[in-house]
Amino acid sequence: MDKRSRALYTDGILQEAVRRFCGRPNLTVDLDGFENFIYEIQVDGVPRILRVAHSLHRTPEQIAGELDWLNHLADHGVSVPRPLPSADGKLIEVLTAADGSLFSAASFEKAPGRLPRREDWQNGLPRTLGRLLGKMNALAKTYQVPDGRIKRPEIFDDLDGFAARYLPPGEETVIAKYDELLAYLHTLPTTLDVYGLIHQDAHGGNFFMQDGQITLFDFDDCLYGWYAYDIAMALFYVLPLHCTEADREFGRQFMHEFLSGYRLENDIQLEWLAQIPHFLKLREIDLYIAIHRSMDVNNLEDPWCAEFMRGRKQKIENDVPYFASVEAFFPLIQ
Repeated sequence: MDKRSRALYTDGILQEAVRRFCGRPNLTVDLDGFENFIYEIQVDGVPRILRVAHSLHRTPEQIAGELDWLNHLADHGVSVPRPLPSADGKLIEVLTAADGSLFSAASFEKAPGRLPRREDWQNGLPRTLGRLLGKMNALAKTYQVPDGRIKRPEIFDDLDGFAARYLPPGEETVIAKYDELLAYLHTLPTTLDVYGLIHQDAHGGNFFMQDGQITLFDFDDCLYGWYAYDIAMALFYVLPLHCTEADREFGRQFMHEFLSGYRLENDIQLEWLAQIPHFLKLREIDLYIAIHRSMDVNNLEDPWCAEFMRGRKQKIENDVPYFASVEAFFPLIQ
């Protein structure tokens, strides 16, 4: 989360958001969001999710685009939480901060079930997740935003200039590596058969499981990108933070099962799967920058972030593949 957004956020903003969506004071449970302020609240005894975002991160129009995409997916049978209206019937409530900038509040159904456990990944979860993402990517090929003003960002809208904006002095090599990778990605096609609205963050912390079904949530990062990037994100977060040669077999098994589900809903060509090492590297550097932006990297309290950052700068500067090089990865997906 941008540090300015955190500084502008107050308990008054939270209480006003709660009032507008609940109509009265309500007990909130802080769910510790990374990019936004996220809570569980109760409305008429039913749990729902409340999310508050500053306009530095997402404008009201961008959030409206996310909510339209969610409803489109739900209307076509994808298991996602629908957005829920405020007491006044609005899907987005806009709140004004002390400096005149805006926070936007939205509410969602709470997904049923629980977070995935380690054993779930050995019992059909990759195939189930693959089929869900395959269906979403297939639906993206025909989705048309109803109003151009609420169109979600293109992937380069978020990426171009991101490193230079948030990395401190001493990170010039990382910035150069990032810019070099973006220059390569700019050469890739963006036709409808390979590029469209994607989730971009489908990891095990962003879906619940119940009776063998996945409900995927947190579409805050959805944007227009390559479908293979969605697949890469699923792989990124099931891999160990510091991959070794021994992890290749796990990655091969995951990709085999994931793609067996994905291809039931959407076609993906081998040449695009071969781009996955580039997309893994993109997420690696992107996350490295985001942690610099949002946290004190010299005093990281989050264990996952601290472990991720251990030796990360050197790996990026020395072009160490996140999981495998393109040449080594390609045999894993055939």
